[in-house]
Amino acid sequence: MKKIKLWMMALAAIVLTAGMTACSSDDEGNTGSNYDKYQKEVNNTVNTQKKHNKVILLVAFGSTWGQAYDTFDKVVEEYKAKFSGWDVFLSFSSAICINQARAGENVEPRDYYDPEHWLTAIGLAGYQEIIVQSLQVIPGEEYRRVRDSYVKDFMNNRNGDFTDAYMKSIDKKVMVGTPLMAEETDAQALAQVLNNESDVKTAVQNGIVAFMGHGNPEGYDYYGGNIRYLQLEDALRALSTQYYVGTVDMDETYATDVLNHIGGGSFTYHVGDKTKTVNYPQNNSTKAQLFVLMSIAGDHAHNDMADPDDDESWYSMFNNAGIETKAYEFNFPTPCWKNHQAEIQTNGYIPGLAERNAVRLLWMKHTQDAIDAIAKGEGLSTPTTAPDEE
Repeated sequence: MKKIKLWMMALAAIVLTAGMTACSSDDEGNTGSNYDKYQKEVNNTVNTQKKHNKVILLVAFGSTWGQAYDTFDKVVEEYKAKFSGWDVFLSFSSAICINQARAGENVEPRDYYDPEHWLTAIGLAGYQEIIVQSLQVIPGEEYRRVRDSYVKDFMNNRNGDFTDAYMKSIDKKVMVGTPLMAEETDAQALAQVLNNESDVKTAVQNGIVAFMGHGNPEGYDYYGGNIRYLQLEDALRALSTQYYVGTVDMDETYATDVLNHIGGGSFTYHVGDKTKTVNYPQNNSTKAQLFVLMSIAGDHAHNDMADPDDDESWYSMFNNAGIETKAYEFNFPTPCWKNHQAEIQTNGYIPGLAERNAVRLLWMKHTQDAIDAIAKGEGLSTPTTAPDEE
């Protein structure tokens, strides 16, 4: 097990929560005075920044890296420019990421809050159209928690924060924007976008390109999520057989399996209750470039993928297999990180997906689809306004 995983497991035990590899997924401090304190802070932010009656709440898992914070700032900035008639806010769904950002561990302290606090503040501020846009890559565990817990609880007025009159006013005026690869067609669109990125195009012309996604642990009902990685790889390999896609948390797609695929052979994947067999011809390329397939470049990108001191990182395993591999690059054209110049000149750079303008536009299309659904009267209904059963 990687060092970063061991550290996070210990930290998760300390805070008595079931953590994921990078950060905990539990609700932020939903007990005692801190919860009320944070609610007042979010209420104040919403009330002082409210300019419109329509709002987009961006929901990311979160991170503890300064580079990621700058990426999120860029996303918010571009959303405000694209959707000028909407207010835009950003939330983290990970408690540990929120707490570590607030503590300022290795970075300048930043205040992030969970979607429940934001949605409560948004409702109390009287917004009439609400889009909750997932910044997740696949429709997996984190996306479903946003959709099926946070948004559902808000629409059910779980805590009784809102009047019946307000709940009736937002009937069919709330929508969830789907993640980057919500459907197979989205995976195909992402493949085209990535293949057209200048740095990716250069890399795939010179050797192997391997993308590292997050994934979900198998054994759960996340079939609609994990299969997207295989569909993305299919779409990419239709453009070039130099492409490979793997994950951190999905069976049969770890670095060892990606290396086996490079060696050639027939492999059968078990995803949920489905199976998929893929034939890989032997790849004799001696060079490879690794890219992160996550919205930001954080712990997984810099440690699980790129750490030269970790024998189980993708970088180490690829190089130990005799493939001259790079995890950082020096020619990424649009880095968001404010310290990117010094970083690139010294060590190179790992860009997250949300640092790519063309990828951000794909997320924005999902937001526009959600807005269009509201315009067609296809938004979410609330129990307050649902017809009585006969």
